[in-house]
Amino acid sequence: MLLRLLKLSSILFALSLFGDAHIFVYHRFGDPRYPSTNTSLQELQREFTYLKKNGYKVIPLQKLVNALRSKKPIDERWVVLTIDDGFRSFLKALPLFQKFHYPFTIFIATKPIEQKYPDFLTWSDLQKIQKFGTIGFHSHAHPHLVDLRDKEIIADTKKGIALFKKHLGYTPHFYAYPYGEYDTKVRKIIKSFGFDAICNQNIGAINQKSDIYDLDRIALVGKSDIKRALAIKRLDAIWYEPQSYPKDGILRTIKVQIPSRYKRAWIYVTDYGWKRVDIDNGLVRFHPDYTLTKRRVRVIIKVKNSTINTKILVKK
Repeated sequence: MLLRLLKLSSILFALSLFGDAHIFVYHRFGDPRYPSTNTSLQELQREFTYLKKNGYKVIPLQKLVNALRSKKPIDERWVVLTIDDGFRSFLKALPLFQKFHYPFTIFIATKPIEQKYPDFLTWSDLQKIQKFGTIGFHSHAHPHLVDLRDKEIIADTKKGIALFKKHLGYTPHFYAYPYGEYDTKVRKIIKSFGFDAICNQNIGAINQKSDIYDLDRIALVGKSDIKRALAIKRLDAIWYEPQSYPKDGILRTIKVQIPSRYKRAWIYVTDYGWKRVDIDNGLVRFHPDYTLTKRRVRVIIKVKNSTINTKILVKK
């Protein structure tokens, strides 16, 4: 009997290790001029210390992508750290990444680097940084991609990749959407360039059903709470409506399929907050008739235990 209990305990412990991983995104470090996108060095130290003390494993993005591609279990203690834009303030934070031996992926926009904008890293900086982490691609000119024509998106992407090859000697493996904005057209075009993975900026976590070309990332900027962020889990969901920003600016219907075990959910829409809704055999159907005032709107569905799925709508 004791042996059976020990075996059962071991199985349950092993299963408990697999669940939802998390990808976090930073922007600026130690730069109080931009509080909404800044992370102080003191806060970064606290976050890294929390991860280490609580047994989290900071892994390269490639390791997570490889696990998803090969359909291997995802360890709930896995954390991936990313940085967007390529601001020069990253040099202030790099010693902390080195101190904790934490790998990272920094997504750069190539135009400000090529044109030597003073607030951005240089190619020389990046050649040194790539010894410690991965350099990913964040477009060339950092445009609002949904506003561009197909050929403009293609041209921007080709130009940035050419600069990568020229200065760093290789084609980038990972892409992150500028501003976190994308739609079906943008996704199709960017995916066609053969990146190993594409990251968004939707709030969410990563499990075995996550799409490697649509990886959720949680921003740790401004006033953030890493403990709360780590509690977020991925809700498997199929979005029927909305598929895109409504042409007349009125969000009339939200229709989402989620696992049937859930009996109620909460819906969040930018500017309108949370609304509790009932579920019929896994189908969430809500008719808000909300007039959307923001160019970029997040629609989030949440069930118990911070289990969520996010849809972003961007006005063209």
